[in-house]
Amino acid sequence: MPLTELTGPLGKKRAAHLLRRTCFGGSISEIDTFSLLTPAEAVQRLFDPELPDPVLPLERATGQEWITTGTTQSEEFELRRQFLAWHIGQLLGNGVEEAKKLSYIFRERIVFFMHTHFTTKQSVVGSSRSLYFQQALFRLFAFDSEDIVLPPDDPEDPESMETIVPRNFKQLTKKISVDNAMLVFLDGRFNVKGSPNENYARELLELYAVGRGLEGNVPEPEFVGDYFYYSEDDVQAGARVLSGFTTDNTFSTIDEETGLPRGAVRGGTIASSHEEGDKTFSNRLDSATVTPDPALLAGGNPTEESTLDEISQFVDIIYNQAETTRHICREIYRFFVYHQIDQALQDDIIQDMANTFIANDFKLQSVLEALLTSTHFYEAEAGSDDNNFGSIIKSPLDLVLGHIRTFEVVLPDYETNLDDYYNFTTDLLREIGRQGMDYYEPFEVAGYAAYHQFPIYNRSWITTNYLTNRYNFIRGSISNGMEMEMGQVDILAFVQANFDDATASNARNLIIAISEYLLPTAENLSFDTPDVGELTVERLNYFLSAFLTSPQIDADPEAAWTFRWQNGVDNEVIANQLTSLFNAMLQSPEYQLM
Repeated sequence: MPLTELTGPLGKKRAAHLLRRTCFGGSISEIDTFSLLTPAEAVQRLFDPELPDPVLPLERATGQEWITTGTTQSEEFELRRQFLAWHIGQLLGNGVEEAKKLSYIFRERIVFFMHTHFTTKQSVVGSSRSLYFQQALFRLFAFDSEDIVLPPDDPEDPESMETIVPRNFKQLTKKISVDNAMLVFLDGRFNVKGSPNENYARELLELYAVGRGLEGNVPEPEFVGDYFYYSEDDVQAGARVLSGFTTDNTFSTIDEETGLPRGAVRGGTIASSHEEGDKTFSNRLDSATVTPDPALLAGGNPTEESTLDEISQFVDIIYNQAETTRHICREIYRFFVYHQIDQALQDDIIQDMANTFIANDFKLQSVLEALLTSTHFYEAEAGSDDNNFGSIIKSPLDLVLGHIRTFEVVLPDYETNLDDYYNFTTDLLREIGRQGMDYYEPFEVAGYAAYHQFPIYNRSWITTNYLTNRYNFIRGSISNGMEMEMGQVDILAFVQANFDDATASNARNLIIAISEYLLPTAENLSFDTPDVGELTVERLNYFLSAFLTSPQIDADPEAAWTFRWQNGVDNEVIANQLTSLFNAMLQSPEYQLM
């Protein structure tokens, strides 16, 4: 069945699911608020078109921004560390007003998705400014429902018209092809006339656009150099189209349509390093030809305008292929829904996403709106016991930032307490690294294995060492409130703030209430009736035992808990018991899922 819209209020479970997949989770109050909304209302809130631009990264040594000025006192490797630590704050909506925060975080999550798709590595790029402007490009295209409107060339001329520039995934593909960071990462700067470098053309076809087909069901080649949906000849012709650009380390070459820095054509007025003439592709790409526009040439020679137009023609050819939209939609699906896609799912859900993509001029927002409001996003299949709750293993980024989001940990103020801010966010990056994600340093050109490596996908996040480090992070991040360190959660204060006394005073009811917010598969829970809820009675009793038998054993543990809570006595014992409970729940297999 195609993507059909889910109607009616989300409820707690679906609201928590939506926020985990889009915003690294939500606080108790955010989940409660979204539980009352329909999926359409919730998704509309997430796509707020009026969001602020980020505050520029500040150099730790000077407290001044370096992105636009290029003026620093720090080594470049340190600036890249600070840029990544800065971006952790952006992913958390640090400093953004509450009314805008969830949408801001969702936009940054899409920026991260785009990074997993158009992959770069910070160590190869070697420039914090290039990385920043690439992110700015992703940010510009993250919410793409409205096209870019450029003002008239002459505002005082009544006949001078505004220019409408498409804002969609196809246009982003054109822009990323001459992005400074990408020109370094995939050697586009070395692609010159007479000495083609095919790296970017190859990855554009294989990873970013057409792809090799449905993973696990890739078609067999029919001739030497055939990849079924494109060929080796297409890689070579694409490299000729893309030739002649280099990086602009002054960041003074500004793209007229985005207003952002990009790479520069070699040769100045004449693109002297660009391969001249027509570029014809194989029948895998419809035997299409990229032809230089004579009106853009200078004396028959290629110019910056003509080479950019050739790239635009090439990307148009790629997006005319049905497999391009399917490939991109598979990546969207794996990132937001589930990693496993078989032929039946491709023919149904993926194709419906692809049809939506094409019908809406390749706008990512249209696909996400249809997906995130669909029955499939939540229940997977009507009339089936299967669903998409808890179907993805949390990435280290999701686990660490999800913890910050759930427990509303407040980051040090970025503008007034820069040292503590960088100390804290750098520690978060280290935790993410210990759990298996070297942020902005994926091991492969294709990106982080969890998002592309068939058939393991997100299971690659879990090894013995990585799991141990996840548990160590949890243990170190919650506190009984007696001796608090930066970033730790006072569990007693958290429970007092989020659960009423009637719930909190009853140990079993408290476990059920907490589970409904923290665990993706926690509905209709009962300590008394087996096989009713999504967690077994044995699992619930395990949490109960961890809760009430540590740090001391009472003759009647449940009654003793109720007495302590209702009378406000032995707060240290209460806090220690809650710490034991949350340690058990947050180190459970269920909490590793989203």
